[in-house]
Amino acid sequence: MVELVKYIATSLVDKPEAVDVREVETEEGTVIELRVDPDDMGKVIGKQGRIAKAIRTVVKAATAKDEKPVFVEII
Repeated sequence: MVELVKYIATSLVDKPEAVDVREVETEEGTVIELRVDPDDMGKVIGKQGRIAKAIRTVVKAATAKDEKPVFVEII
């Protein structure tokens, strides 16, 4: 799942080398932390959060059969 989020994020930003994606296990589920350059933050979030919501929807659909939920946090 980390590779999927990283691919999507690097496709959106101007500085793909600054994209950092980490996977953290918690009691509630898995959290995928996405970090980008501060200048590219708007491109990853999008107008009214539409792109961020789309990324979360793709991850949710890809992990639908998993037992624990997967969350995407943009840091």
